Amino acid sequence: MSLNPPLKDFHNKNVWLIGASSGIGHACARWLAKEGANLIISSRREESLLDLNQTLTNEFGVQSNIIPLDVMSLESVEKAQAAVLNHFSTIDLLLFVSGVYTPIEAKTLNIVDAENMVSTNLLGPIRVLNFLIPQFLKQGHGHIALVGSVAGYSGLPKSLIYGPTKAALLNFAESLYEDLNPLGIGVHIICPGFVKTPATAINDFKMPSLISPERAAEEIGNGLKKGEFETHFPKEFSFFLKLLRILPYPIYFWLVKKFITQ
Repeated sequence: MSLNPPLKDFHNKNVWLIGASSGIGHACARWLAKEGANLIISSRREESLLDLNQTLTNEFGVQSNIIPLDVMSLESVEKAQAAVLNHFSTIDLLLFVSGVYTPIEAKTLNIVDAENMVSTNLLGPIRVLNFLIPQFLKQGHGHIALVGSVAGYSGLPKSLIYGPTKAALLNFAESLYEDLNPLGIGVHIICPGFVKTPATAINDFKMPSLISPERAAEEIGNGLKKGEFETHFPKEFSFFLKLLRILPYPIYFWLVKKFITQ
């Protein structure tokens, strides 16, 4: 069942992609360019955006617009959104992919890494939407898509801080949907499992159903085309984690230990 208006055609749609420099965001930029979207790409690393723009030109013959952005800085976000709205009169899709991951467990808990993840993964999209929600309300249409994680479904190994940031983002998206859907604005939460990126490369534990960034980008695009509120993948892993949420804790902890930590 579609809970949002389907975004069936990306051709000439105005898309602001935040977190485009690597991993899932980089793959999403290539997917959107192939679909014919008008792209503004943002991240902290301008040199990576320049490389990506060259890739898009070489592969698809399109030029994206580059607007550097640090989602941890309110001043940077305000400046970037002003530049975006100076270029686009309307925004058809905000795709927020930016996020950081540091594996943390109780014995490695430290406030510096914790604050960095909270500021980027949770407060980052809130900072952006602080400025963009008025634009979406003015338009009366458009889509907001936030990339969370299946780590937000329940507690997982070495996700002592990362998991809660994604759980909070899921809750935020649910409330945002309730507020904006009646006004004609689509809200989407995207929950990938393990994706082969520089972030997950640091993991020293088994990652079930590991997929490529390209597969993740296709799943995201297809979910937007269908108008899904929640797009989760790969299904063989994400449904397993959804099942864990409703099981008694003795069974839950046993299954996590058996299938994820070993």
